Amino acid sequence: MNELIIQELIAGCKKKDRKCQKGLYQIFYSYAMRMCIRYANDKEEAIELVNDGFMRVFININRYEDTRPFKSWLSTIMINTSIDHYRKQIKRIEMEELNARYDIEDRESILSHIHYEDLINLVQKLSVAYRTVFNLFAIDGYTHEEISSMLCISVGTSKSNLFKAREQLKKMLKTTS
Repeated sequence: MNELIIQELIAGCKKKDRKCQKGLYQIFYSYAMRMCIRYANDKEEAIELVNDGFMRVFININRYEDTRPFKSWLSTIMINTSIDHYRKQIKRIEMEELNARYDIEDRESILSHIHYEDLINLVQKLSVAYRTVFNLFAIDGYTHEEISSMLCISVGTSKSNLFKAREQLKKMLKTTS
């Protein structure tokens, strides 16, 4: 997509032009969906996350600095929207706290033997806590310390949830192969 067109749409969005908002939404919908589907239970929830994320984009569009790539700014908003959604869910779910430390496998070990779409389908079967930590660590590259801060959980809980997510994914991989 032409960068000039995108910048014109962004300028229109800053003026609250509905047609520009619609155009920006249509251009980046698939990109945003690919980000949010990883955190969602299903497609409907992912659509909700995308729509919530775009609402934040349009509300905060004046904070966007055109010296920064728009996709990067958009992805930050979509990830944060997904995390906020997780936080709302986690208030209703009791998280299990384990202080035991686990030796964590290299993050590529699971990812290297499976196609992206197959991985996403399996990840969506994980509980919200496991899925969120797995996505942030294994796919988005955050550290346990960063995840701990973002999700308001301990580093031990982050490590535990990643360990358990990987164990469940291994079991699912064995049953599908």
